[in-house]
This record gives sequence, C-alpha cells and structure tokens, in this order.
Amino acid sequence: MDTQNTSAPPRAQSAPADNPTRPRRHGGGITHDNTRHTTRFVVIGNHLVQHKELSLLAIGLGCHLQSLPTGAGADIKSLTARFPEGPTRIAAALRELEAHGYLRRERHRTTTGRIVTRTVSCNQPKAPHRAPADTGCPDRQAASSPRQHRQAEPPPAPTEQQRQAPSPHPPRTKTDTRTGHRPHPRPRPRPRPRKAVPTVPQPSCTAPALLQQATDLLTTLRRHNPRLLLSTLDTAHLAPGVAAWLERDIAPTAVRHALITDLPDEPLRRPAALLAHRLTAQLPPPPPFRAPAGPPPPRYEVRNCDGCDRGFRAPETEDRCRDCRKVAAPA
Repeated sequence: MDTQNTSAPPRAQSAPADNPTRPRRHGGGITHDNTRHTTRFVVIGNHLVQHKELSLLAIGLGCHLQSLPTGAGADIKSLTARFPEGPTRIAAALRELEAHGYLRRERHRTTTGRIVTRTVSCNQPKAPHRAPADTGCPDRQAASSPRQHRQAEPPPAPTEQQRQAPSPHPPRTKTDTRTGHRPHPRPRPRPRPRKAVPTVPQPSCTAPALLQQATDLLTTLRRHNPRLLLSTLDTAHLAPGVAAWLERDIAPTAVRHALITDLPDEPLRRPAALLAHRLTAQLPPPPPFRAPAGPPPPRYEVRNCDGCDRGFRAPETEDRCRDCRKVAAPA
C-alpha cells in the first residue's frame, strides 16, 4: 500500500501558451452560438480576421470594406464620417491593408479628363488579379457554389459549315509599305445633320424689291453685332420673315432694333434660329384698315378766257373763266 504510482502527474497541466486556440480542459475560453445566415452576409477568410501582423483596427476596417456594395464610398473622408476614429488612424489602417494585399488603389481617367482614385477590396490577396466581385447582392453570394469558381471550359471547335461561312467582321487590311495606301479604307462616320432653322412668317406680297430690302437689312446686322453673321442659306430663309414686318408699315430701323436688342451675353451657337424666333414671336399686328382712296380729280389744260383773256383751267365746254361767268349770269 505504500507503493506510489510514478506515472500519475502531480497536478493538472494547462494548455501550452504557444497554442492559444487549443480548447481548455477546465471549461474556460470562448464558445459559439451560431445561427445560419440566409441573407445580408459576407464570407470573410480567417487569414484576415486572424492575421498576426495586422492591427485590430485594420482587421475591422478590412471586414467592413469587404461588406460594402460596389460603388460605396471607401475614402478616408467617408470612413471618418462613418466611424469614431480620426482620419490619421483610418489612413494608417488603410496603408496596412494595402501593404498586405487586401486593398488596391487604382487611378483612372474619366471621359471628361478628370483623374479619380478607385479603391479595390481583395478578399484573397494571393489570388491572381481579377475583376472585383459585386458585394451589393448578398442573396446572390449566398447562392454561389464552388462550381462557379471552376475554370471555364474552352469553346467547342467550329464545324466545317462555320469555317466556310464568311466572317461578319472582315479582317483589317494592312497598309502597303511601298505605296502607303490601303486597299480598302474604312468608311468614315457621317457628320451629324444640321438642325433646321425654325419657320418664319411669310409676306402676302412677294415683290422682288421688298425681298431685296429685307435681304439688305439682314446682311447689315453683322455691322451692329459681329455675332449675327449669317450664311447665304440662313439669309434666304429669314428674308420672307423680315418682308412680313416691312409690309406692315414697320420701318427698317424698327425691325433692326427688334432683332439686335437684348441679346444674351454668351456666344450664339445658332444666330439664325434666334432671329427666326424673334421674327415669329414679336411679329406686330397688321396696320389699321384704311378705305381705298377715290380716283384723283381730273386736271384740265390751261386756256385763255374769251371775256378777259385770263388763263384758267376748265373743261372744253367752258370758254370763260369763273369771274366772267358770274358777271354774265344775272344778264
């Protein structure tokens, strides 16, 4: 009974300090109460959340960036407005993620010539570069399966009928180095059609003299405002509208004043369209009605009076002047 069991440890041994993830036998440590997610979730690898070189702020910021939808703000200003940390700490965390491959900043030039910086979040830093996945649809991510990540199969070989069919896109012809000409040049794009000038009022009288006066008025507008330089086609189109003003007893100076007064300060892209609008919108009413004048009184030739030999005008039936006729009337 006095023999001791030398193989039994004298006291309970704890888990080694170099392996903190090993479960403790005495019941301490973390336990998980997990519920399966079906919507609004993102898959994040343990290589990020358990990274040994990233700071806790960088790990949390990396998880937040991977959960953002495509197009969301990921710059320092947007993240500072979202979290209580200041811009200095957030900038340092972004640099940590960029140094370990979880973040890329690419500069692109827009169609307007402006250079913008786009932030790309990488969930697999060691994977080959590819287009970023759209994290704005969690349901689609939840329904994804490993089959979506398989390598795409090569396209099937073309059949004999497809090889003999003409290609819809003919190959580009090379330039002859000796002559410098192309056998079949590409057709150039057609220019955009010119916008039509709005219609103008039409005069009731198309006398050549009236249309010529209207044309002269339009050609002199450039002397008062150089921006009103009109082409031959625009002048011929606007001349009937000016003639409609002139036949309404409007003086040429009044017509010119109505066309060149209160013009916009910016450059005129279509001066003919502006003049056509003013000729139509500001057309004055016709003049008041006037009764037609009667025929002018007849004009007789001068003859000498038979009584006093004084010259007077009268029909051929009268041979005496008015005074002689008054004297001879009582008699």
